[in-house]
Amino acid sequence: MRLCSFRHHHKEHAGVIEGGRVYPTQFHSIITLLETCQNHFSKIETKSESYALNEVELLACVPRPKSLRDFYAFEAHVQNARRKRGLDVPPEWYDFPVFYFSNHHAIVPPFGEVKKPSDTAMLDYELELACVIGKDGIDISRKNALHHIAGYCIMNDWSARDIQMCEVKVGLGPAKAKDFATTLGGELVTHDELADVFANDRLNLEMDVFVNGKRLGGGNFKSIHFSFAEMIERASKNAWLYAGDVIGSGTVGTGCLFELDNDQFPYLNVGDTVEMRIERLGVIRNKIA
Repeated sequence: MRLCSFRHHHKEHAGVIEGGRVYPTQFHSIITLLETCQNHFSKIETKSESYALNEVELLACVPRPKSLRDFYAFEAHVQNARRKRGLDVPPEWYDFPVFYFSNHHAIVPPFGEVKKPSDTAMLDYELELACVIGKDGIDISRKNALHHIAGYCIMNDWSARDIQMCEVKVGLGPAKAKDFATTLGGELVTHDELADVFANDRLNLEMDVFVNGKRLGGGNFKSIHFSFAEMIERASKNAWLYAGDVIGSGTVGTGCLFELDNDQFPYLNVGDTVEMRIERLGVIRNKIA
């Protein structure tokens, strides 16, 4: 099942995408749908009336998440980013998956504009895959974690690198460096739809990022060091996860400009367009304004 949030005649709805059309459900928001269903999607009723995708405004699949945790789970990204600063990967990174809380009120739709913060000269994208929690839980074991996932979507964790570098010197952050925008894909693809590409708790899906039509990086999600099951186990330790929480994977190796040679691949500026594609999950495309 492909769930979505969309706007039609200025009203927001939760819908199901099938055959290139959007079918409204009985729920006016995806959060209400997730809270009510608790991953029992047989409770969803679709209306007979449907719309072509070009007849609606496709929003982020979860426009207003309850929370947004972003992990740091791809070893190649960590290695590349730290090597560029003359640093090794700290041994503690391998002990458990780490995350920070981002701004869940700053969600950008899949084809919306992203306003460049006025105080950054190093605007970057980060190619990620996110899962959305569909069943409440606390102290969830990795063995049971996948039962708590409603589905998956593309995620771009926009970053102001110069601000980030100043913040981390203080011993906190990133905070303001990530506070302004996160793009989520328009389709929330449920776990059962991707069963054929699962192996060792990891999705075998190709990930690509393009700037102004040129591919600059990407990889395969199966290369991730920590699985979503391990992330959920960590995030839910002594803390409740709720339907509508979003969990980002962290950046796939070469999935951001910070890892690259910035003389050859400069940071983003007004007018640039960033497009991300993840196999089976769709496309997001955002222009910098």
